[in-house]
This record gives sequence, structure tokens and C-alpha cells, in this order.
Amino acid sequence: MDLFGTIVAACDKRSIIRRRAFWFELLVWIFLGIGAFWILMIVRDGAWRMYDPVAQVCGMLLYVAIFHYPFRLIGRVLLIVVIRPIWYVIRLVLLLIQRIIQVFRHILLLILSPIVLLLKNGRKFLQNKYRLLYNKRQ
Repeated sequence: MDLFGTIVAACDKRSIIRRRAFWFELLVWIFLGIGAFWILMIVRDGAWRMYDPVAQVCGMLLYVAIFHYPFRLIGRVLLIVVIRPIWYVIRLVLLLIQRIIQVFRHILLLILSPIVLLLKNGRKFLQNKYRLLYNKRQ
């Protein structure tokens, strides 16, 4: 959960993750709760005891008291060492693809520009030449 909070804090203010952080965090909490109870059901063969929610609350309080700061540090390190380089590589690949497409587009436009100009101006030239010839005959 702290990794999610660290990721949200590191995101840009215009990011969709930052703007929808409450809903994403709510979904993460729901999935964590479902996962915890699913593991309890598997371990105990479907027997759910009344002290299970109390144990979860005690576990969260223990986490906040002891493990909060080390896990935040691990989350920040993981963000800096793993997630950001992957994000930069993805952005670099997308930028390279975009630039390659732009280069091909510019080359194609350079090759086709005389043809386009000829088609565009050729019609006007022929219309004017036809009018000139037509007016000379009279």
C-alpha cells in the first residue's frame, strides 16, 4: 500500500493516477482485503474465525508502528531503481517510433511536393492557357 502511495506522490499533478488517486487507493485496499481473507480461507480450509478482523487490524497497527518507514524507503528505492528506468525506456521507444514515422513522412512529402504543386498549379495554368487561346481566336 505504501508503494502505491509513493508512486502517487511521485506522479505529476496532471497525471491520471494523481487525479484518480482516491479511487485507485480504494481499489487497492479492497483487493488487499479480499486477498487477505482469501489466504485465510485457504490456510484454514474455509473456517473463518471472529478474531480474524481483529488480527488484521492489529497487523496494520504493527505495520504502522514498526515497518512503515522501512517499507516506504524500499518503495522509494524500488520506484527510483526499477519503475522510473522502465518508464523512461518505454518513453524513449515511443519517441523513437514517433521520430522515425516523422522522418518517413517528411521524406515522402519532399518526394511528392513537386507532383502536388504540378497538379495544383497545372490545372490553373491549363485553364488560363485555354482562355488565352480561346480569346485569341475571336
